Amino acid sequence: MYIIPAIDILNKKVVRLREGDYQQVTEYEVTLEEMIERYQSYGTNLIHIIDLNGAKNDFSNQQYLFDTIKKTDMLVQYGGGIRSIDKVKELIDAGVHRVIIGTQALTNPTFLKDLSKEICGRDKCSDQVVIGIDVLDEVIKYSGWMESSPIKLMDYVDKCLALGFFRFLCTDINKDGKLGGAGIDLYSKLLDHSPFIKLIASGGVSSMNDIEQLSHIKVESCVVGKAIYEGHISIEDVKNWNLESLISI
Repeated sequence: MYIIPAIDILNKKVVRLREGDYQQVTEYEVTLEEMIERYQSYGTNLIHIIDLNGAKNDFSNQQYLFDTIKKTDMLVQYGGGIRSIDKVKELIDAGVHRVIIGTQALTNPTFLKDLSKEICGRDKCSDQVVIGIDVLDEVIKYSGWMESSPIKLMDYVDKCLALGFFRFLCTDINKDGKLGGAGIDLYSKLLDHSPFIKLIASGGVSSMNDIEQLSHIKVESCVVGKAIYEGHISIEDVKNWNLESLISI
């Protein structure tokens, strides 16, 4: 299992939200560029960047983020405000390692089918596209976690699998930003339902013990943000774990 450090951006600042609530924001006195440089200096070569403005249809961050990403040779998993197939292709062609699709896949009934035709013919869907699933009590949320989808969680997973997408980023909203432990029960249910999906866990990781637990249930990787910023997990811990895991990203 691989640890992917997370950088969430709101109004061009590095932040973390609690339970996805834009009114519960913690800002950190560090820039995106500084965080990328810090991770890279410790040997990390894959980072997770989310545009929180874009997630709620505010694209004021987007050019800043694209310009910053173009300057780094780090592998980037990127999400937030990706609303078109052209934007997905633009990001992939610009060198973004993985593009996370969330709201558009839930609100546009033909989007995933059309994306599958466009992307899967170029390469494996799972290598370039990650399906973001943000879950609160097994209800899928979208638009910055402000709206609820009527689609049942497992039905949505099955739909994505049928179209060739099998890497999922699942955020347990109940756990997110609280440092209270990872959503082991939720991830176990997903993996019991579809054992062969490539699952990226997100939300609540507070210690290396949480990392160990996620590793035991065979998630592919996990996203860690607040635990790093607040010193519960060191960048050195991330480096050592990833080196020992010997996992290809």
